[in-house]
Amino acid sequence: MVQDPTIKLDQFLKLVGATSSGGEAKQAVQAGRVQVNGEVETRRGRKLRNGDRVELEGQLFTVELEPRDPT
Repeated sequence: MVQDPTIKLDQFLKLVGATSSGGEAKQAVQAGRVQVNGEVETRRGRKLRNGDRVELEGQLFTVELEPRDPT
């Protein structure tokens, strides 16, 4: 069975280059500068799934993750 892939919000921001470090991602999220699917998100550990839309300071990103191999 293939599991639905997820990624934490702060990891995603760093991965797509929206922030240069995990610390910067943490600050942006805690300051309320990040929206997920149109709602302000202040939990940096929020799990994102395929299709989620993340916005930071006018930059919009759509989550696209590969399915995990269960082995």
